[in-house]
Amino acid sequence: MRAAIFHAPYDVRLGEHDTPQAGPGEVVAAVRAAGICAGDMYLYLGKNPYATYPVIGGHEIAGEVVAAGPGVTGLAAGDAVVIEPFIGCGRCYPCRIGKHNCCANLQIIGNHLPGGYAEHVLAPAANVHRVPAGLSPLAASFAEPVAIGVQACRRGAVAEGEYVVILGAGPIGLALVEVARARGARVAITDMLAARLETAAALGAEVLPAGEALLPAVLERTDGEGAPVVIEATGSPQAMESTVDLVAAGGRIVIVGLVKKGVGVTFPALDFTRKEMSVFGSRASANCFPEALDLLARGAITYPNAATSFDLWQAPEVFGRLAADPGAVHKGVFVQG
Repeated sequence: MRAAIFHAPYDVRLGEHDTPQAGPGEVVAAVRAAGICAGDMYLYLGKNPYATYPVIGGHEIAGEVVAAGPGVTGLAAGDAVVIEPFIGCGRCYPCRIGKHNCCANLQIIGNHLPGGYAEHVLAPAANVHRVPAGLSPLAASFAEPVAIGVQACRRGAVAEGEYVVILGAGPIGLALVEVARARGARVAITDMLAARLETAAALGAEVLPAGEALLPAVLERTDGEGAPVVIEATGSPQAMESTVDLVAAGGRIVIVGLVKKGVGVTFPALDFTRKEMSVFGSRASANCFPEALDLLARGAITYPNAATSFDLWQAPEVFGRLAADPGAVHKGVFVQG
């Protein structure tokens, strides 16, 4: 089969790869759409801490079942599906408590295993979810980033009426906007790129200034208290550190962004007791795909309307363009077929 293969940082090439075969408990899907997210850009730029090369990228995958292996039930050829890319071992402590996204022996489709930037992809049947009727492959491919938003909002216990500040209006930040709004929250967002903020505003978020003006803006809107929930989705250590000042006493901080392995973040130690804040990490998602697909199916998520589609076989040029100009598109999706 044809595939877009990451051979090394800044080196994506089209080539041939073995077509996967479905073994026991496995499903092969023909890929119809595969999103481009920050993790894929990190893979291209050499910043993804979980990446191994060479690899077929792409973990936001929608497609159609072409083969189901022995023992697979509930899925048949022709079914429209999405792929949950995180595969847990089922044995370690995180897996035993339902956190397969933090598995000690984690395998990620599109990082450790061949991903969706190819004609076909292989996945365990447990990671394959049927798509509700009426969702296009492009829209369905948003299930993975929306699931990340669901996970982060669950981690932060985002509730109706709460003021939620999101740092970063990239693909995940924009998904967070709509998931938080679907929970009834008042959502504000900040970013350095004006084009991203325009999209966030169109999705219903209040736009806040970046940099030194952010904290005064948040305090002004919260009667000096800070935000009950602050979600960081930039991958910037400085942004992560700023969450302590932005959050209200007794509030919740959720860190979604990735930094390079070994990079540290400093929080004022006194604020852990003075503010009694809670700080949560949020990694991808666990058991969030059904909710994400439901949100997409009932129109609570309109973010797919802002997507730009590309032919998969233009992947080398597309990644080069996005590396040179991160604001070139709000969200890219590779399509085929």
